[in-house]
Amino acid sequence: MTDREYPDRPFVGIGIVVIKGDQVLLCQRGKPPNIGSWTLPGGAQELGETAEQAARRELHEECGLEVGPLHFCAHVDIIRRDDTGRIRFHYTILDFAAQWVSGEPFAGSDVSSAVWAPMDDLEPYGLWSEAHRIIGIARRLVQ
Repeated sequence: MTDREYPDRPFVGIGIVVIKGDQVLLCQRGKPPNIGSWTLPGGAQELGETAEQAARRELHEECGLEVGPLHFCAHVDIIRRDDTGRIRFHYTILDFAAQWVSGEPFAGSDVSSAVWAPMDDLEPYGLWSEAHRIIGIARRLVQ
């Protein structure tokens, strides 16, 4: 059991949708949970940093990219219960959207791959429905 399993409070996660033309940055998870799945870059907010600082730090650590202004996009609540009904995981994820400024994606700290994916052809990546929803909102915000 990790300190994030069976928590006594929700954990704040940060996601970021990076748009470059008609492409979006996707990362393949290199660590559990959901190892091997494709997702948006992001991670946990650390004590003492703002949500925007966390978004920029996670993006730099995971993919080495710089972005322009951040726009709050949406939030996602992930609450997973065990077979007895106890809350096993509880995350509140704050998602931001931004335009790419510089850098080429590389697989950094928690990812095994990072790619620019065409926003009009995301099916091969098997993204969660919430990722599709967030990308759609981000596309309207920053293009």
